[in-house]
Amino acid sequence: MTAISEAALQPLLQAVADPEGRPLGEARAIKSAKVTGSDVAITVELGYPAASQHAALTAALTAAAKTLPGVGNVSVAITTNVIAHAVQRGVQLLPGVKNIIAVASGKGGVGKSTTAANLALALHAEGARVGVLDADVYGPSQPLMLGASGRPETLDGQNMEPHLAHGLQVNSIGFLVDDDQAMIWRGPMATQALEQLLRQTRWQDLDYLIVDMPPGTGDIQLTLSQRVPVTGSVIVTTPQDIALIDAKKGLKMFEKVGIPILGIVENMAVHICSNCGHAEHIFGAEGGQKMAAQYGTELLASLPLAMSIRAQADSGTPTVAAEPDGDVAALYKGLARKVAAKIAAQAKDYSAKFPTISISKST
Repeated sequence: MTAISEAALQPLLQAVADPEGRPLGEARAIKSAKVTGSDVAITVELGYPAASQHAALTAALTAAAKTLPGVGNVSVAITTNVIAHAVQRGVQLLPGVKNIIAVASGKGGVGKSTTAANLALALHAEGARVGVLDADVYGPSQPLMLGASGRPETLDGQNMEPHLAHGLQVNSIGFLVDDDQAMIWRGPMATQALEQLLRQTRWQDLDYLIVDMPPGTGDIQLTLSQRVPVTGSVIVTTPQDIALIDAKKGLKMFEKVGIPILGIVENMAVHICSNCGHAEHIFGAEGGQKMAAQYGTELLASLPLAMSIRAQADSGTPTVAAEPDGDVAALYKGLARKVAAKIAAQAKDYSAKFPTISISKST
């Protein structure tokens, strides 16, 4: 029997691509490859959630290992370790939250909140601990979309407990006001309310907090971008020129405050008739792709204009929760993996590793 060499095995495993196409060796994801006789035991640690792709990755690693003569049984263990990544300079991380993702648009009506809700659900479905902060003070929609209601509870009289909906931790100004109550607040009041929602919610060990930003690029958005420790931002737009003009302003705002642009989501990219199946680009074609190329970023996903997406969000069970194995849910999960993988490739946060400096008269 030919002896199996771990040295010969490692390059084969490291060349296998992770779920987003990056070689496992480059990502330093192969933690161990132990050989016992003809048996091989492989341990992989991904820096982002990708539960739906574990079976395919296991098959690829098994096939790679078995190209070596003499390899018999191959076992693969895949784990996920999401860590905190760097944010804007001078902004401290939020307790209980590793990474904050801002979902923004330059204007309303492009499906930003629906995208934020399904992105959060998709990250959760892939294996992450996820929260949602509805930062749209004037038009909170996450309570309706996620089927959550009622005033937040408090255990200590100071901090709010997040609502739980479809496995997500959620908070919104919509939980604190009646549905028909208009929020007639000036910018500083709205900003203060959002900071309280963010910092006085007892977020519990979140890998990702999705912040559904208000539309636009005014005082509220700029202040939040400067004060909230954001790991990266996702810009949502529709393909037509009038939406792209405003989306570009949102992108430039994040650039000015030093927040990485993770990419662009083109929503309502194509409409497929539910009766005949005819596909039509109602709002134009490839607008998001052109914008991504113009600003040197990535088109993360092109999502369809489908009645089911709207109906499911209105009913309090967004698409990823309503049809987790459907084609549209697969698109959102693909978006989630791309967003999480791009964050995993960013610089880590080292603030917690700096020692505390104390000064006394005797030193």
